[in-house]
Amino acid sequence: MNYEFHPEALSEFQESAVFYESQQIGLGTRFIAAVQSAVDHIVAAPQSCRVMEEDVRRFLTKVFPYAVLYAIESDYILIVAVMHCHREPGYWHHRI
Repeated sequence: MNYEFHPEALSEFQESAVFYESQQIGLGTRFIAAVQSAVDHIVAAPQSCRVMEEDVRRFLTKVFPYAVLYAIESDYILIVAVMHCHREPGYWHHRI
Protein backbone atom coordinates (compact mmCIF):
# COMPACT_ATOMS: atom_id res chain seq x y z
CA MET A 1 0.00 0.00 0.00
CA ASN A 2 1.21 3.51 -0.75
CA TYR A 3 1.43 6.30 1.78
CA GLU A 4 1.67 10.05 1.78
CA PHE A 5 2.32 12.67 4.40
CA HIS A 6 -0.13 15.42 5.20
CA PRO A 7 1.85 18.59 4.31
CA GLU A 8 1.95 19.69 7.95
CA ALA A 9 3.08 16.21 9.05
CA LEU A 10 5.90 16.29 6.52
CA SER A 11 6.93 19.74 7.73
CA GLU A 12 7.01 18.70 11.40
CA PHE A 13 8.95 15.55 10.48
CA GLN A 14 11.57 17.59 8.62
CA GLU A 15 11.78 20.25 11.35
CA SER A 16 12.27 17.59 14.02
CA ALA A 17 15.03 15.94 12.01
CA VAL A 18 16.80 19.30 11.62
CA PHE A 19 16.43 19.96 15.35
CA TYR A 20 17.92 16.59 16.32
CA GLU A 21 20.77 17.01 13.85
CA SER A 22 21.54 20.43 15.38
CA GLN A 23 21.78 18.77 18.81
CA GLN A 24 24.24 16.10 17.72
CA ILE A 25 25.68 15.14 14.35
CA GLY A 26 23.97 11.98 13.14
CA LEU A 27 21.04 12.22 15.52
CA GLY A 28 18.79 13.69 12.83
CA THR A 29 19.63 10.75 10.58
CA ARG A 30 18.75 8.33 13.39
CA PHE A 31 15.44 10.14 13.88
CA ILE A 32 14.64 9.87 10.18
CA ALA A 33 15.45 6.16 10.27
CA ALA A 34 13.20 5.64 13.31
CA VAL A 35 10.26 7.38 11.64
CA GLN A 36 10.86 5.52 8.36
CA SER A 37 10.94 2.23 10.25
CA ALA A 38 7.59 3.13 11.84
CA VAL A 39 6.12 4.02 8.43
CA ASP A 40 7.43 0.75 6.96
CA HIS A 41 5.70 -1.19 9.73
CA ILE A 42 2.48 0.77 9.20
CA VAL A 43 2.52 0.11 5.45
CA ALA A 44 3.18 -3.62 6.00
CA ALA A 45 0.39 -4.02 8.57
CA PRO A 46 -1.86 -0.94 8.64
CA GLN A 47 -4.57 -2.59 10.74
CA SER A 48 -2.12 -3.67 13.47
CA CYS A 49 -2.38 -0.49 15.54
CA ARG A 50 -5.48 0.31 17.49
CA VAL A 51 -7.69 3.25 16.61
CA MET A 52 -6.79 6.20 18.79
CA GLU A 53 -9.45 8.77 17.80
CA GLU A 54 -12.04 8.62 15.04
CA ASP A 55 -10.18 6.62 12.36
CA VAL A 56 -6.67 7.74 13.32
CA ARG A 57 -4.22 5.11 14.52
CA ARG A 58 -0.90 5.54 16.35
CA PHE A 59 2.46 3.82 16.04
CA LEU A 60 5.22 4.73 18.50
CA THR A 61 8.76 5.18 17.20
CA LYS A 62 11.66 3.42 18.82
CA VAL A 63 14.14 5.48 20.90
CA PHE A 64 12.53 8.88 20.17
CA PRO A 65 9.41 10.11 22.01
CA TYR A 66 7.37 10.39 18.81
CA ALA A 67 4.29 8.73 17.39
CA VAL A 68 3.30 8.43 13.77
CA LEU A 69 -0.43 9.08 13.50
CA TYR A 70 -2.13 7.77 10.39
CA ALA A 71 -5.46 7.08 8.74
CA ILE A 72 -6.19 4.25 6.34
CA GLU A 73 -7.82 5.65 3.23
CA SER A 74 -9.31 3.57 0.42
CA ASP A 75 -6.11 3.32 -1.63
CA TYR A 76 -3.33 4.76 0.54
CA ILE A 77 -2.25 5.55 4.08
CA LEU A 78 -2.31 9.19 5.14
CA ILE A 79 0.35 10.13 7.69
CA VAL A 80 -1.55 12.72 9.71
CA ALA A 81 1.22 13.70 12.14
CA VAL A 82 4.70 12.91 13.35
CA MET A 83 3.86 13.91 16.89
CA HIS A 84 6.12 14.49 19.87
CA CYS A 85 4.38 12.54 22.64
CA HIS A 86 4.99 15.15 25.34
CA ARG A 87 3.60 18.23 23.60
CA GLU A 88 0.07 19.42 22.79
CA PRO A 89 -1.53 16.05 22.13
CA GLY A 90 -4.53 17.25 20.11
CA TYR A 91 -2.92 19.82 17.85
CA TRP A 92 -3.35 17.66 14.74
CA HIS A 93 -7.16 17.24 14.88
CA HIS A 94 -7.82 19.81 12.16
CA ARG A 95 -5.91 17.62 9.68
CA ILE A 96 -8.51 14.85 9.53
